[in-house]
Amino acid sequence: MRFHCRRFVLCAAIDVLLLAPVAHPQETVIFTRHAEKSLTPPTDPSLTEAGQRRAELLAAMLADSGVEAIYVTELRRTQQTAAPLAERVHIKPTIVPAKDVNQLVNDIRSRKKGVVVVVGHSNTLPKIIAALGGPSLEIPDDRYDNLFILTLEPTRSALLRIHYGDAMPVATPAGSMIK
Repeated sequence: MRFHCRRFVLCAAIDVLLLAPVAHPQETVIFTRHAEKSLTPPTDPSLTEAGQRRAELLAAMLADSGVEAIYVTELRRTQQTAAPLAERVHIKPTIVPAKDVNQLVNDIRSRKKGVVVVVGHSNTLPKIIAALGGPSLEIPDDRYDNLFILTLEPTRSALLRIHYGDAMPVATPAGSMIK
């Protein structure tokens, strides 16, 4: 009797495994705005020291996440934000013009699976996320600590928003004392 019960349990377990639904491949896209930028030159500024620290933190956070592709814009600040991560994971970032949201969306959709990192701008990332099926959102121009993780599946998408690094400093009026 014991042998028969064990055999039944084993057969039932095999049936469950064989009849289980096949997992659909999924793609995870990690979005971040470029790190803190200098005020000069106004057309294509570099990262500040705080921005460089944030870029290093981003690399440390994502180094073991299985990144297979990195997308940046033609502007120096996005490339400098992605550089430490690209170096750690040995991937050359793909440059897609900031104005060409459709090209980037098509490139991401054509991948079908894996982990992709996109370093963009406060005015372009919401458009890209929405075009990939994510929710409508806004990124304030003075925020650099947002990290959006969009999971793309055949029937739905899910977005997780987290913050990393130091929060943006609060402006202190001249002459006031900080404790």
